[in-house]
Formats: sequence, C-alpha cells, structure tokens
Amino acid sequence: MNPLFIHYPKCGTCRKAAKWLEFNGVEVTSRNIVEENPNRDELSEWIKKSGLPINRFFNTSGLLYREQNVKDKIKSASESELLDLLASNGMLVKRPLVVTDEFVLVGFNEIEWKEKIGK
Repeated sequence: MNPLFIHYPKCGTCRKAAKWLEFNGVEVTSRNIVEENPNRDELSEWIKKSGLPINRFFNTSGLLYREQNVKDKIKSASESELLDLLASNGMLVKRPLVVTDEFVLVGFNEIEWKEKIGK
C-alpha cells in the first residue's frame, strides 16, 4: 500500500515535499489536511507510531497556533485535550505528514525521508 501523504497544497514546504516524492518515484495517496482533517483516533495512532511527543505535531508557525495561544495551552493541557485541539482544525497540525504501517514522518526533513522512503 502507498504511504499516505497529508499536506496543505498552499504550503511551500508541502509543495517541496511533493516534488521530492515525485522526483524520487515514491507513489503516495494524497490527502488535503484542510478538506479532510485527521481525526482524534488517527492522530493518536500516528503520534504513537512516530515516537515523538504530541507537541511535535503542532504547526507552531501557523497563524491559528498563534491566534489561539496554543503555545501556552500545550504547557498545561492533558494529552487528551491536545488531541482534541489537533483534531479540531487541520491548520493546527504540522505538515506534511507521511504515514505508513511502520512509521510516521512529521514535517519535511529530506535526510530523514531519504532514509525511510527514498528509493
């Protein structure tokens, strides 16, 4: 099965990642994060699979992150509350994401992507 590529088409980093995938011949199933926001269960599973703390899944450079003062919420909120927040709006989720049965990649790091999915 092809990896799931979750992205926001207007995001420059996501477009760069999409070009990298195409250049490297990696076939993916694309999903627009705004049109189909990850739900709470998906996010919970992906966070576990990634091995990263939940705060790494927040789009810290996003306007919504700043408007909602999420930086302060992260410090005191429970993981359950943070999952609800991430699931409430795709613009809060760091992207792009690559999801496979074995791992989840958060953000575009060419070296990491090459190790995990490069051909």
